[in-house]
Amino acid sequence: MTLAQLNKGEKAVIEDLNTDEVPLKLIEMGCLPGNHIELLQLAPFKDPLYLNVNGAQVAIRRETAYHIQVKKTNA
Repeated sequence: MTLAQLNKGEKAVIEDLNTDEVPLKLIEMGCLPGNHIELLQLAPFKDPLYLNVNGAQVAIRRETAYHIQVKKTNA
């Protein structure tokens, strides 16, 4: 599943990402395989997505979220 498919409040672990499509800045902020991520909020029309990535709050476009593969977690 992709990050774009998460619902508000759901948590996941990043499994893989397309480094050609995900901005380097997002990778530098901790959006890497193995890191935990939580969808905090969706803006109107569900774009952008507001995330907590290892304690850092970031906003990304839905288009970018489709290139990040995640696995849901309960923690």
